[in-house]
Amino acid sequence: MSDLNALLLYARIVDAGSFSQAARNMVMPVSTLSRKIAELEDQLGVRLLERSTRQMRVTEIGQDILDQARRTAEIKENVSNLVASHQSEIQGILRITATAGVVEGLVSQLITGFQLSYPQIRIHVKTANHFIDLIADGVDLAFRHGPMGDSALIAKMVLRYRHQLYASPQYILENGLPACPADLNKHRYVAFSLGSSQLSRSFISDDSEKTISFMPHLAFNDYSSVARALVSGAGIGDLTPVVARKYVHSGELEEVLPDWHLNPLELFLVHLGSRHLPRQVRLFMDYTIDLAPKIFSDLPQ
Repeated sequence: MSDLNALLLYARIVDAGSFSQAARNMVMPVSTLSRKIAELEDQLGVRLLERSTRQMRVTEIGQDILDQARRTAEIKENVSNLVASHQSEIQGILRITATAGVVEGLVSQLITGFQLSYPQIRIHVKTANHFIDLIADGVDLAFRHGPMGDSALIAKMVLRYRHQLYASPQYILENGLPACPADLNKHRYVAFSLGSSQLSRSFISDDSEKTISFMPHLAFNDYSSVARALVSGAGIGDLTPVVARKYVHSGELEEVLPDWHLNPLELFLVHLGSRHLPRQVRLFMDYTIDLAPKIFSDLPQ
């Protein structure tokens, strides 16, 4: 099969009337054009152009091939126009997955702003607390907590923040406040858990680090349920501040042990290592990485 790019060059050389004029039109060295045409002639086994230092003439077989080369140029231009038209509309479906807590507190806000700028992009969000295989589940982007390790996925960090301990004002009034992490074992602990009955939390202060192990009095597999239980006075628990912020602002939750910090978390946006990402995927990635740190600049780190 002949080189389509070489055929396009051939048509442009003939239409320009000379190698030198075609080289100027395409901003290419004359030597490159000459070499490409020579390679095309060798590949086809025919002479396309008779040329001297001053003149150039299309051969009989060269004229027949020229007609096909011009059709190839038209097809390429039409395809390019179709792609450009499709891209200019910026439309399509974007499939995202994240845990329920991240969806409620962060992703929903990002999506709302994104679709104001790109209303033709439809977004499907899959909430899951278990591992999602991006290929098997047909997902474009996933929000995941790192580090990513040796994952084959491409990961870009979105936010860095840490969980905090919270309780309702009513629970604090009735049960008092713990003075240190060890005192948490004297309180009802509400936890996020994917099934483990024994949990641990590491706390860091200015001069020490403490790790406590406990069996939660109440456990859920999503942070939204943990938050609602804490608001109802069920106990003390740690929450991502993305979920907790609205309850803190409304006065329904208060921070507990503010001088002791849980280890920070890093939230990544990951995708398959494809060279040609759909435009809607790339746009959402750029939007999220740029705006998320600004929208959630008040998160504790």
